Amino acid sequence: MILPLMALMLALVLVAAGCTGTSTTPETGAAAETITVTDGFSREIQVPSPVESVVCSGSGCLRYLVYLQGQDLAVGVDSIEKDDRAVDARAYVHANPQFKDLPLIGEFRGKDDPEKIIGIGPQVVFKTGSTGTSYATSADDAEKLQAKTGIPVVAFPYGSLRNDAEKAEMYEGLRVMGQVTGKEDRAEEVIAYIEATMADLESRTADIPESERKTVYVGGVSSAGAHGIVSTEPAYPPFLWIHAENVAAGMGAAHADIAKEALVDWDPDYIFVDIGTAQLGDGSAIGELKTDPALQGLSAVKEGNIYGVLPYNYYNVNYGSVLADAYFVGKVLYPDRFADIDPAEKADEIYTFFVGKPVFGEINDDYGGLAFARIPL
Repeated sequence: MILPLMALMLALVLVAAGCTGTSTTPETGAAAETITVTDGFSREIQVPSPVESVVCSGSGCLRYLVYLQGQDLAVGVDSIEKDDRAVDARAYVHANPQFKDLPLIGEFRGKDDPEKIIGIGPQVVFKTGSTGTSYATSADDAEKLQAKTGIPVVAFPYGSLRNDAEKAEMYEGLRVMGQVTGKEDRAEEVIAYIEATMADLESRTADIPESERKTVYVGGVSSAGAHGIVSTEPAYPPFLWIHAENVAAGMGAAHADIAKEALVDWDPDYIFVDIGTAQLGDGSAIGELKTDPALQGLSAVKEGNIYGVLPYNYYNVNYGSVLADAYFVGKVLYPDRFADIDPAEKADEIYTFFVGKPVFGEINDDYGGLAFARIPL
């Protein structure tokens, strides 16, 4: 175990070195470059530069590393990355099966094992989670892990694309990770791609009069596991970007479980089903739409306007899938505005940009081909 011990000794030296810009390696006595970064909780942390090994702790953290094309830096993973799963909506996992073979750093959702991390000996630990959830992270969590391991811990909120404040969190996280890993240019490229994609979506539908906008609902949205029809996103980004009228918009910005009676009262023109719900079998949103007498009276059910979309969440928000879903929803609601779009091809274009491979087919196969299709009831 000499190498992990040397890695730990190096990390301790880096932490103790302050902001001098250099430290001394225990093996050679040579000066090693360091930089000081400010993480998403305004903590100043000194990290080695260049970084050659990292681990990612918490929901979605490894997704960001892949987006920045830094997957080869990962030297350990949490438990969810090592599980054999019959279905998996995470594009970054489909594109990087090698993660399963990396050493374990702890349990998923940020339940780290400091001893395991010390044994692996990464130069930096990244740590993230979604604000306001039971698996959020904080400056205090980062400080405690850093104290236990002697390894720099760079933490930030995961963010989202459902409002400007959470989008700013997301972009800051990408930029901080980019600064630490030397992927600053890629971080800006990812942010620019997201901005350009949102702008394209909005430009296609911005001039549709409010009186002509379709009413819509998305149900079965996963949140720490699969859920049924009442599970929704009141600020579901695809609806925002294409100017559809989300009937659940009045429920706030965060994930929500609505009353089934409310859905009946709203009676949207179209219902989109997050196919992550399929893991529940007969208890899924699809099963409920098929068997619940109250739901069978919905206009969307009677007219066959039920469609499957890629899972919004799977170990936090699947950003590539969210963007791809928006093009499919747009194609369904306003086909003339999206005449040039093949949703499956667009999804693969998006996945290739984010994770380096066109994995729409693999993800859709995991869910029985329910994505981007009318769901028969």
